[in-house]
Formats: sequence, structure tokens, C-alpha cells
Amino acid sequence: MKYCSHCGQEVLYSVPEGDNRPRYWCNHCGTIHYQNPKIVVGAIPVWEGRILLCKRSIEPRKGYWTLPAGFMENGETLQEGAARETWEEGCATVEVGDIYTIFNLPHINQVYVFFLGNMANGDYGVGEESSDAGMFTEDEIPWDQLAFPTIGRTLKFYFQDLKTGDFPVRTQDIPPLKRKPALDENI
Repeated sequence: MKYCSHCGQEVLYSVPEGDNRPRYWCNHCGTIHYQNPKIVVGAIPVWEGRILLCKRSIEPRKGYWTLPAGFMENGETLQEGAARETWEEGCATVEVGDIYTIFNLPHINQVYVFFLGNMANGDYGVGEESSDAGMFTEDEIPWDQLAFPTIGRTLKFYFQDLKTGDFPVRTQDIPPLKRKPALDENI
């Protein structure tokens, strides 16, 4: 950040008076420009034992499969965001259920939140940010082509918990990778 979005003057990057960490702030008007983590929200859309996955048509991870998810918008709840993302990426209506997984990724300033969900019907399609979409059983999921570690972990938890019928809320921290993962690796 170079200029204050409030008054247009150049900003400083230092610890403002009364704070405890460096931030962008304007010495002219006093505005502190807080930068907070982004919330990524999504659902596990299920219909008759199959899960809706979408193939990304945008970066990052273009060409890889994902659960429908994306950045939460201002003015919406977590559940509304999960339903919107399912519609935008998979052209599917989902009844958002209980919160299921929460992943902290402090190294990229993101928090992922996934909900259990039931599709309203079996209808789905290819949304604006997708190049393909499909319904998958556990054995059909392209495990080596999943876009993000959060997706692989959420799906593994889901199929593990499906066996018992108990779906506890799971929270994990995902550290940065120290190396590039192998193509067949989904942590």
C-alpha cells in the first residue's frame, strides 16, 4: 500500500501509537489501514451418495478439482457464502448444514470454513469459474488432482466420518509447504 484510500496522502508502515504491530497508516489523516485474514467458505454438496466437485478454470490451481468454495463477500453469512459459491461454481442449489471443517492458513492469511450440505436436487452444471463439474463417489474422486490441501483433508474426513455417521467439527492448522508436493500427493 502506498497511498491512503481515505485522503490520498502517502502512508507509513510502522507501529501506530497504541498498537502492537506494524500496519499501513496515514500520518496525515490518522487512518489505520487494517489488513485482516480472508475467509474462504464452501460446502460439501452431496446428492445420493455422490459429491459435487468442480474443475477450476482460473488460477490458482487452474485445471484441478475442488469443492465449490471461495472468498466470503461483505454482507453475507458463512452459510450464504457457501450456498452462493456452490451456485456460482457448480450451478447447484445446496441446503447448507452444519459447520464441518475449519483450516487456519496463517502463512497466506486465510481461514477455510466448510459446511456439510445436501443438494436440493441432482442438478448441477459448469459455473463461470469452472471448466467442468461432476458427481463423484469416494472411489471416483481424482485424489491426485485436487486443487488444495484443504479440499483433500475435508474429503478424507468426510468419507471417514460417513462410516460412523458422526461428523464432528474438525479444526486444523495447515503450515506452509517447505517443498513442492508430488503430483500424486494431497496433504
